[in-house]
Amino acid sequence: MTYTVGIIVASDKGSRGERVDRSGEVIREMMIAYGYTVAEKVIIPDEFEELKDMMIRMSDEKKVHLILSTGGTGFSPRDVTPEATLAVIERETPGIPEAMRQASLAITPKAMLSRGRAGIRKRTLIINLPGSPKAVKENLEVVLQALEHGLDILNEKTSECATPMDQ
Repeated sequence: MTYTVGIIVASDKGSRGERVDRSGEVIREMMIAYGYTVAEKVIIPDEFEELKDMMIRMSDEKKVHLILSTGGTGFSPRDVTPEATLAVIERETPGIPEAMRQASLAITPKAMLSRGRAGIRKRTLIINLPGSPKAVKENLEVVLQALEHGLDILNEKTSECATPMDQ
């Protein structure tokens, strides 16, 4: 099964055309390279309601399997992506941001400042990625190791987590 992806770029400057989006493009390129179908990519301001509404629309109306956001996960007063994510998910998946932060901490101590979240809304997995293209690539590489299996379970394509070697 080919899984569909919605990409949300949270950027005030990007939404006004004052900054070229590189992080969303890194996500798009990586997901296509891994065989995913990008259903939609949007650039919207760092606004709680807009982020929340876009996640709901992509999940409930577009029915994408995966939403990857970039930006809005730091300490700035305008960084509200994690809060918008928590407002729309039904179940948190804490292992994903924990793994991303752990891998990032091996590269930079600034990784501990990321407030990104991940969780499930219906049959959609939502993951917050950092805003820089370099951090997006590094974090997405961590997630991609288990992503397809997680989506298979979420979409009832498999029910087994253990492999014969694990049993």
